[in-house]
Amino acid sequence: MNSKAYRYFLHCSYDGTPYHGWQIQPNANSVQETLNTALSILLREEVYSIGAGRTDTGVHARHMVVHFEVDQVLKDCERWVYKLNKYLPDSIAIQRIFSVSKEFHARFSATKRCYVYSIDRHKDPFSVNKAWLYRGPLDIEKMNKAASALLQVKDFASFAKAGHQSKTTLCSVTRAEWKREGNQWNFYIEADRFLRNMVRAIVGTTVEIGQGKITLAEWENIILSGARSEAGVSAPACGLYLNKIEYPIEVEGPLG
Repeated sequence: MNSKAYRYFLHCSYDGTPYHGWQIQPNANSVQETLNTALSILLREEVYSIGAGRTDTGVHARHMVVHFEVDQVLKDCERWVYKLNKYLPDSIAIQRIFSVSKEFHARFSATKRCYVYSIDRHKDPFSVNKAWLYRGPLDIEKMNKAASALLQVKDFASFAKAGHQSKTTLCSVTRAEWKREGNQWNFYIEADRFLRNMVRAIVGTTVEIGQGKITLAEWENIILSGARSEAGVSAPACGLYLNKIEYPIEVEGPLG
């Protein structure tokens, strides 16, 4: 447990393409380790960041929140944002740093997590590794019928990565919908928590519904089965974005 005197929240975004996910792991490049190294060098003390969640290899974040503790008061947080952005690689950007009480935790204080999954319907050289290129026919109406049913589901074991170590597979989903936006079809999902690989498994399975490979009746049975083997294949990581983390207003303050 970190016993340093001052806790700070940090908002950042990153391109997940060059990283093996958020979390530190042996012999692999991670966002967390890259951020820890930058903070430690610039602040001249060992710093360990704790994220609001974990993203897998190749998954992106438009809005990740982390907290870290230091032995010093950061008097000009905007200056530290500037310094970090100059030091960090182009794949990671810092937006905000601000002081918080030690009762607030980047992960456990979060009230909602929002993800977006993007499918390109036409080839776009500017979205390589940023979206799933899929040009086949899809019935988005059926996909949305399946997605809307998720608001009534409590147990998402059918969409949890095999061998997961989560204590519970219960989640409360408050939004799940597909939207046509330009040349992309984007899937928006919001919940209090997510299981590992859950969003990609849901996307992959609803796409199979859109392809006509799975019926809506079979979708209901997949959910009730609680077995990952019954659901469809996971969608590619490149199209997934952690889009926003929400907190009580007491954490974020008026600028949150």
